[in-house]
Amino acid sequence: MGGEDGEDGEDRLARYHGKRRFDTTDEPRGEGADPAGELSFVVQIHDARRMHFDFRLEVDGVLKSWAVPRGPSTDPGDKRLAVPTEDHPLEYREYEGVIAAGEYGAGPVIVWDQGTYRPLGAGGPDAFAAALDRGHASFRLTGRKLRGAYALTRFRSGEDGSGEAWLLVKKTGSGSTRGRRATPDPRRARSARTGRTLRQVNRGTPDRTMPDHGSPRVHRSEGNDHA
Repeated sequence: MGGEDGEDGEDRLARYHGKRRFDTTDEPRGEGADPAGELSFVVQIHDARRMHFDFRLEVDGVLKSWAVPRGPSTDPGDKRLAVPTEDHPLEYREYEGVIAAGEYGAGPVIVWDQGTYRPLGAGGPDAFAAALDRGHASFRLTGRKLRGAYALTRFRSGEDGSGEAWLLVKKTGSGSTRGRRATPDPRRARSARTGRTLRQVNRGTPDRTMPDHGSPRVHRSEGNDHA
């Protein structure tokens, strides 16, 4: 999954490029954004053919990506299906907009959460990429909404044609919740970057850029929406 075949970032984005027409979509082409000092993550909500969350981790200069139909949960008792998708360029961390009709994944996208992550265990980023290749990796998120330790575990390789599949699970401890809503309603959830909902992005409502208070924090919308 990481750099096991000696691929550079451009080669790893071949599937991403092949699915998109950049004269039509406003998604980033991927011109080689410089990695930040800390490893980044982003969770986007995407109202495409099926509503889903996209969970992305910066690994080996690209965003390793999983579609999570029910979204990441803060309840350690929840096991959320995560289906791997094509690697995305690092610039996609900031993408929020409407993918044009007729394009792959057409529909509005918001950045629901973003921040940094730290691999758990010895060895640093290279060991983390190798752990993902083997099918299990743990990490600690420091986001505006998601915080604490999570694990990704592959439970189906897809070699039999059934499709590769993983589980995304919150570990106990910091950032975990039980007995209350652990995942936002995607239609009411607000962007961590602009404060907008999917509907507002789709309508072209001007953004309400969220203030940066120096450390990740939760931004909540009306009611107890965990938005």
